[in-house]
Amino acid sequence: MIACTECLCPPGDNSSLAAQRRFLGFSTFSIRDLLRPKERHLSVSVRTMEGVDEVEELRMSHRQMKGQGHDKIPPKHECSALCDVLHSSVHDKVNSPMMRAALCAQVCKVYRFQTEDQRWLLVREQLSETPLSFSLPRQLLSALIHEYTHRVQEVIELGDLSPHWDGIRHDVISHCNHLIGCYQDTLVELEKLSAVSCFKSSSRKSDAHLQFVPTNLHAQRMEVTDPDGTGAWYDVITFGAPADHHQAFKHGGLKRLMSKHRKYSSASYLQDQSSRARQLLSTVSQLQPHVFGLSEELLSVSSELNTARLQEALEPLTQQIGQLVHALKDELVKSALIAIHGQSSAHFSCSHVHSNGHFCDNSPTSDRLSLGQQEVHRRDEEYDEDEWDIAWANVATSLSCIIAMADRLKGQDLCPHKQQETPGSTASPSSSSWQEQLLPLVVTLRDCVREAVTKAQAAMTFVVLQHAVVLTVDQGPAQMVLRRHAVFSQAISALVCGFALKLYSSLDDHDFLQQLHTVGVLAQFESLLSIYGDEEGMLEDMEVGVADLSQVAFTVTEAETDREDDLLPTLRGTWYTFVVEMPLPAEMFRSLPQQLRDGCLIRVHPVVFNIGINQQQSVAERFGDTSLQDRLNHQNCERLRGYCETLRDSLPHLTCLQPLSNMLSSLDHCVASRKRKNVELLWTAAMVCRQVGGVRLTSCKSAKDRTAMSVTLEQCVLLRDRHTLRDFNTALDCMRRDGCRMENVQKNIGGRKFAFSSVQLLTFPKLYRPPDGSYGQTHT
Repeated sequence: MIACTECLCPPGDNSSLAAQRRFLGFSTFSIRDLLRPKERHLSVSVRTMEGVDEVEELRMSHRQMKGQGHDKIPPKHECSALCDVLHSSVHDKVNSPMMRAALCAQVCKVYRFQTEDQRWLLVREQLSETPLSFSLPRQLLSALIHEYTHRVQEVIELGDLSPHWDGIRHDVISHCNHLIGCYQDTLVELEKLSAVSCFKSSSRKSDAHLQFVPTNLHAQRMEVTDPDGTGAWYDVITFGAPADHHQAFKHGGLKRLMSKHRKYSSASYLQDQSSRARQLLSTVSQLQPHVFGLSEELLSVSSELNTARLQEALEPLTQQIGQLVHALKDELVKSALIAIHGQSSAHFSCSHVHSNGHFCDNSPTSDRLSLGQQEVHRRDEEYDEDEWDIAWANVATSLSCIIAMADRLKGQDLCPHKQQETPGSTASPSSSSWQEQLLPLVVTLRDCVREAVTKAQAAMTFVVLQHAVVLTVDQGPAQMVLRRHAVFSQAISALVCGFALKLYSSLDDHDFLQQLHTVGVLAQFESLLSIYGDEEGMLEDMEVGVADLSQVAFTVTEAETDREDDLLPTLRGTWYTFVVEMPLPAEMFRSLPQQLRDGCLIRVHPVVFNIGINQQQSVAERFGDTSLQDRLNHQNCERLRGYCETLRDSLPHLTCLQPLSNMLSSLDHCVASRKRKNVELLWTAAMVCRQVGGVRLTSCKSAKDRTAMSVTLEQCVLLRDRHTLRDFNTALDCMRRDGCRMENVQKNIGGRKFAFSSVQLLTFPKLYRPPDGSYGQTHT
């Protein structure tokens, strides 16, 4: 893109050229068209800064660029080298199969900036949409639908329950079915939209069917080629702060809403414990009738007075009892019984256990919201932890008594003459005597099995229902759960995009790959929201959404083919245990460390820092309450320090660790400072993130205006500090007026003005103010 200007300074006076120009319009063309060897001239149409009207036609020609000296033209091969650099950038890196899978609809701007030693930097700025804006939300919705459908089936399969527990099951099913219906409707709409777009504009952030889609998600990339030909890439993901604009913020955001929701259940169980409980339920339910049937068969066979047949009947009974005892000895059963009693003792006794193992509530005032009001009927207030061990041990002891009696009977059968010689004994053992001697032992065995199975069923039913309640009803009203899932969807979509770019650009960095499988990846979110009005609720949403990312893990897989569809990241798992698979082409996958090839999980360490910079933040700082921002920054400073310390302890040889101590000390100082709009905190956190190879993400309400100021500032700081940029302010104004972020404004609202007023900008930190002519009152 070129900008057409009118010079307002006197002829020959170029001392303040950047400040003395008035922009008339712009035009966009490809460098390839301009550099065609047989066409030295190119005609383009000039449009007004609003991008609407064509006002002029511009005729251009290309020439060889000047070299290190202003009066010398470089050799022809140097101009060719420039074209080679541009061609290599676009085709080798951006158009690789992996990048095409992660990025789309790129907008590129190329700049030449002078260094302090009068040489030239080639800077390529790229802004890209990503298919992940829609593909990750669709995958998440599908996973949640499957998870809730499976949970409904789990509680249905519990069979007949007492009225109280059946009421709890009904609550769980209703909760799940409501969310399933909402998610299915949303998924249908996203399937339609994703076929034609991978971008959600800021004007649609409140659309109901786009709740799960991140607003204005883009990958902002800057490639810098130094005068000596070396290059570097700098990435930052920009998107609207992850928040549920559809439900809005009348009652605050997730952090506030969740703090108001009362947690009724004190015991919770993991997914694998719930699965084991269902398996134990199935096992004991199958074994109990088998044991009862085999015990009946034993009594029947005893009437035959045949020791061989008695032994044949005893062996399968012994085997089945062994399996039952093994199941009953599971520690999960005991812990669940303790949990049941522990919760019930905090309420009141209102139930007893049916012979089928389910609770029967006798209290008309039972509260369905808590399983803690259920308890196994007990004689004593104190629960004896040994009681359950005695219960399952009685089953084994009863079997031992039967075996001992059988051995005694077999001994009598083998020595009948001894019994005949005994005064007062019968002439021979009768069938009734065998049955009479075994019957009380078999009855005792049945009683012990029934008691143990009843308690085990009650305990495992508690675990399954408790797990379902914790993951549904205890999460809050369905709308709050939906809000949390929607915010998480936006956050994880941005994270996956950022991690993909980081991984793809670091496949030859052994230290970084070792860091991934040893410590995990840092994700640093920068927020520019004010602690006032709706934006305070947005930050409360964002805090929870970012924190939920700590439950996410990445793993690297080998792609089936190099097609874009096979290289797209995929999501699997359930809430709290999501894993994102990152496919790589076979050749690249085989070059990874063994740990990553073996499927090692890469943990995510998310942190978020917020500094409000607009006029609403000024109001909050003078007359309101900024405790949310203060607490957030303090907590995440500690988390960031913890990640860096773990990295230092695990991989002390990394060169990136050397300057970390000073950086973290500066960050601590910024957090402790009471300075208003202390944007140095954001700069320092960003430096730490880049120093340890983390993923950088920046947000404001829509990622359009304040985010543009932050991203362009960060790019120019990197050019100054790492590449000796000479004219910092000129480059900053150029990027803001003519760069990719202005294109982002155009695609969001249809105009080429940042949504600031002159009065508003007076409250902004100076480095976050755009150049004159690039802003005005527009729709956000």
